[in-house]
Amino acid sequence: MENKVKHVGIILDGNRRFAKRLMMQPWKGHELGFEKLKKLFEWCKQLDIRELTLYCFSMQNFNRPKLEFDFLMDIFEKAGNEAAEDENVHQNKIRIKAVGRTHLFPQKVQDALKRAEEATKNYSGYIVNLALAYGGQEEIVDAVKKIGRQIEAGEITDEQITKELIEKNLYLSSQPDLIIRTGGDHRTSNFLIWQSWYSEWFFLEKTWPEFEKEDLIAVIEEFTQRERRFGK
Repeated sequence: MENKVKHVGIILDGNRRFAKRLMMQPWKGHELGFEKLKKLFEWCKQLDIRELTLYCFSMQNFNRPKLEFDFLMDIFEKAGNEAAEDENVHQNKIRIKAVGRTHLFPQKVQDALKRAEEATKNYSGYIVNLALAYGGQEEIVDAVKKIGRQIEAGEITDEQITKELIEKNLYLSSQPDLIIRTGGDHRTSNFLIWQSWYSEWFFLEKTWPEFEKEDLIAVIEEFTQRERRFGK
């Protein structure tokens, strides 16, 4: 199968429901989901998918119970520190980027994420965007504020505001070919509002910890069958 998909976005949903089904504490599902991500990176390498954008923590997730929030922060801290030293990351030239209002996270998490970003900033073999403290509406608001400051400073005029300028000021300018949401819900949930304007969406009943390579291949195969006319 020739794979024309180069950028995949995934809403990693259903971790808690999967854990409950196994009679585990709900937040333990996030740990299982994190382990699944390690397998996902290898599948993407095999399928020549060069960029991933993963919806890991939304702005609304700050409302989660403290015990679950703290558990997630520990996972993010661990993920950042591990990525900075991961031999596989460095061998495959994987660039790690955190996109979102990560300044709202505890300092230890911010430090771990910055460490991973700094250690991989010059890589271009693969890109992994971690959408953390992320919201599509918030991303656009922050872009508008940045452009407003540029106008205020006299660097540009409002006549110079274009689609390209807005994209330049977003957290993420690249656009996914397709977006997968696991967990059975059929909502976009404020994910990549701007960037997904022509992405193909796939909604899976499986929760994220249940997701397998065969599911990714099936989505790609269906994607290749869809006619993308881009308004023509």
